[in-house]
Amino acid sequence: MRINAGVWRSRLLKFPDAEGLRPTPERVRQTVFNWLGQDMTGKTCLDLFAGTGAFGFEALSRNARSVVMVEYARTAFQSLMQNKILLNAAQATIVQQDALLFLQQSSTPFDVIFCDPPYQKGWFTQILPLLSRHLSPNGVVYAEAEYALLPAEDWQIVKQSKAGNVYYHLLKYQPSL
Repeated sequence: MRINAGVWRSRLLKFPDAEGLRPTPERVRQTVFNWLGQDMTGKTCLDLFAGTGAFGFEALSRNARSVVMVEYARTAFQSLMQNKILLNAAQATIVQQDALLFLQQSSTPFDVIFCDPPYQKGWFTQILPLLSRHLSPNGVVYAEAEYALLPAEDWQIVKQSKAGNVYYHLLKYQPSL
């Protein structure tokens, strides 16, 4: 995996060849950071289901203040730790925990939440109701899935696109009054 921009631009990161681990294509990550703005200075981010850490490390490379990466799988977690050391990414906090449990136990607000759960597991119906309490004012959620998400209660799809078999979305929480 290659980092697209920022202080670690063009750096290659290694990750394990593990079942279910799908690095987000470089073209998709470029589009997402165009949507978010190229400069992430001062932003706090959550990379839920971090996997390769593509979004978390990319955000840090673009000057995010901090990124929490949550990954349950042991081999992917170990790879994230190795890449953190390789990049000297002191602003990265890497947590080995189930994503749902993390959301239930944490109360930290984030400006950007990257959410790319394993496919075919129905994760969005479980976690979308929990994500709103983890967003700072004007915070957004990047959601990647094997299908196009439909607008959910109190959530607005700000942007969406498709690349190959990947559907990706930028969501904003807008509670009804």
